[in-house]
Amino acid sequence: MANSSFNKPDIERVFRGTFVHSTRTCALQILEDALLGVDTEGKIAFIEKGEDLGRLAADFKTSDIIQLSQHEFFMPGLVDTHIHASQYSYAGTALDLPLLQWLNTYTFPVESQFKDLDFARKVYKQVVKRTLRNGTTTACYFATIHTNSSLLLGEIANAFGQRALVGKVCMDRNNAVKYYKETLQESQDETCRFIAELLNKKYPLVKPVVTPRFAPSCSGALLGQLGAIAKNNNLHIQSHISENPEEVMLVKELFPESESYSDVYCKYNLLTDKTIMAHGCYLSDKELTLFRETGASLSHCPNSNISLCSGILNVRNVLKHNVKLGLGTDVAGGYSASILDAMRRAQDSSKVLAMQDSDLDPLTFEEAFRLATLGGSQALSLDGQTGNFEVGKDFDALRVNLIVPGGPIDLIQHEEPKILVEKFLNLGDDRNIVEVFVAGRRVVPFTDSKPE
Repeated sequence: MANSSFNKPDIERVFRGTFVHSTRTCALQILEDALLGVDTEGKIAFIEKGEDLGRLAADFKTSDIIQLSQHEFFMPGLVDTHIHASQYSYAGTALDLPLLQWLNTYTFPVESQFKDLDFARKVYKQVVKRTLRNGTTTACYFATIHTNSSLLLGEIANAFGQRALVGKVCMDRNNAVKYYKETLQESQDETCRFIAELLNKKYPLVKPVVTPRFAPSCSGALLGQLGAIAKNNNLHIQSHISENPEEVMLVKELFPESESYSDVYCKYNLLTDKTIMAHGCYLSDKELTLFRETGASLSHCPNSNISLCSGILNVRNVLKHNVKLGLGTDVAGGYSASILDAMRRAQDSSKVLAMQDSDLDPLTFEEAFRLATLGGSQALSLDGQTGNFEVGKDFDALRVNLIVPGGPIDLIQHEEPKILVEKFLNLGDDRNIVEVFVAGRRVVPFTDSKPE
């Protein structure tokens, strides 16, 4: 347990019960009968042993302690490091084509509709609500090329209290859908407008992220401009890399002067310690070394990789290279908006690789848990603010109850906390997530004041 001093007026609420989280040295740390205090700024003021209540009691009313049941625990909020909010309307369908054909057939026509703000509002409200209900306290969103609807996504995420990075998509070439494309100048100008207007809102938890869709849809001139914009504004960067073989070959054709896919981004200053790249299924060891050296991160999106028959990321190799790694749903290439699904698919994928190579150890559920929480916050360079229950971090947390009425889990006998965690990660869903907190504010269940 961590000791800290705190002032009585600053404590807003205190919870007592089981807390589970990850640390840099432990994939799953279980704190039984713990006391966790949240201050008025939504930060973790202390986390102590329950037996220390007498020593702490002078600083808050013991009658106000919120006691968890034996079937409940708190865990850190889930981090979705890669999700296309604009694709949510067709999630669960259109998974019959490989990536490049899938984009032209389904994705670009749908994304072009987001010029209509009424349509955008309808979709973006639903995706923010759905992800929050599924425990996603932090989301790294792709929007579309439309500045106004991208700003609307930021507004909606802020209104519902979700921590979010929001990106206006940039793309100026190689799009078969002619009506969904920007010119180089438009992309640059609108990206600058998007960034300026979103930052001017001064949302506490919502920030812009520079978003070249991926190298095949961007000219070298645009990539260079976006790298400069990100550097000059000290912003996050997100894109895709090495998702499927056809895409990798296309990048070689489009950028023959570059040594690799990663080298393309590096050349244009788009690999930084605030960069998150989705997929990476076909990255070489040399490219992974470049990721480590630049501090860039990967988002593992196993549902999408399998659903679009793109490939399987060797997570063990990524971790061996000490590359920061989180999980992404990649809606709608991935059909589920739940990071719980991403954890399960990540384990399944690693087991498939382990069956093919006896030298590989499959991911454990504890390791998947860390990727979904602390790993995701590290991948987004937000681990100073969120990711686990360290004192001083924001209280981003899920209150999980294993025995909710009509829930998906049957408990036959009394189980220790580690078994409860494992059962939830493997069997649970949004029904088991009874409360969601972001920066100390309870955002689920939704209240009447939320913008329905």
